Amino acid sequence: MTSGFSMFGTAMQRSVNGLLGYEGMEVINPDGGKDDAEEEANKGRWKQETGPMNVRIPTCGWCMLHHGQYLSTMPTNVHGSLLIPILGETYEMINHGGITFISEQVCHHPPMSAGHAENDHFTYGVTSKLKTKFLGNSLDIYPVGRTCVTLKRDGVVLDLVPPPTKVNNLIFGRTWVDSPGEMVMSNLTTGDKVVLYFQPCGWFGAGRYEVDGYVYNAAEEPKILMTGKWNESMNYQLCDMEGEPLPGTELKEVWRVAAVPENDKFQYTHFAHKINSFETAPKKLLASDSRLRPDRYALEKGDLLKAGSEKSSLEERQRAEKRHREDKGHQFYTKMYNGKYTEHRAALDGSSTSTDVDDVRSTKFNPWQYDNLSAE
Repeated sequence: MTSGFSMFGTAMQRSVNGLLGYEGMEVINPDGGKDDAEEEANKGRWKQETGPMNVRIPTCGWCMLHHGQYLSTMPTNVHGSLLIPILGETYEMINHGGITFISEQVCHHPPMSAGHAENDHFTYGVTSKLKTKFLGNSLDIYPVGRTCVTLKRDGVVLDLVPPPTKVNNLIFGRTWVDSPGEMVMSNLTTGDKVVLYFQPCGWFGAGRYEVDGYVYNAAEEPKILMTGKWNESMNYQLCDMEGEPLPGTELKEVWRVAAVPENDKFQYTHFAHKINSFETAPKKLLASDSRLRPDRYALEKGDLLKAGSEKSSLEERQRAEKRHREDKGHQFYTKMYNGKYTEHRAALDGSSTSTDVDDVRSTKFNPWQYDNLSAE
């Protein structure tokens, strides 16, 4: 998902943040820092924003956070391959900063994840689905899933469509990511929208990371000019009908990437470390939770050889389950996205399962449809 899983590769380890912040930017700042969004929540900064144009300004920052963090970590891998979620893998975050979040890998080919987040101010739903085109030494990725945010106070519904992504030098050279194209966020309630254009990288890196665009009203008239870089910051300024800055106004910063902790070997943000830890997990964790993946844990400990071996084992088991389903004519059924998540969570919370952190950490990762494949 563009973000929906703690482990959508290592990208998602830094990008679940993007899933969570919105008016909710006032609840969590995924990049941490001293003046983070939890502090802004106490100040009530975004809660005071009214009117579609004022709301759109912090929304643009959220759009950049949502996509920029995903792009900035996409090439990170284990032995050259992303840690794609296993079919049936889940991730839960319970009441961290007032937010509850659940996601699940619901399809393997094509890879598709579903996620839902909620707090007192918003609900967030995402379906992460991609179309890809392999071009020899590069890969084009086209998002066909959707992200939807509903603001509870006014009932405003926002729809986000990210731009396509291009992964360059997959086989030869240093892998790098570009994202030329438009990101569009539409207010389905009022008709206004944000259109941000991600500039393609030219010769010698010209234009790389640059983003420009406008906030439009329902009549498609530009009202706010947006400019910046998706790996640095985003700024805004009121503009006229031609898209030119209004006299007497100045460019103001709406979002900036915060520095990662000093000497962090993975270049993870403060929030990425939180979501990987058991601090943000329910006391009684699902065995299919991403935190329990043995390859992820080995990678975290710096054991690349073990991480690669564990990853191969998980993928082989996944292929074996697929063959078994096909031979038996069985279907795969989602564990959480079946209308019974609340019932399942309540039953688990009421069980006698240990809540000791060491016991939870030692739980064997189990997203599998069949408990004992050899006995089936």
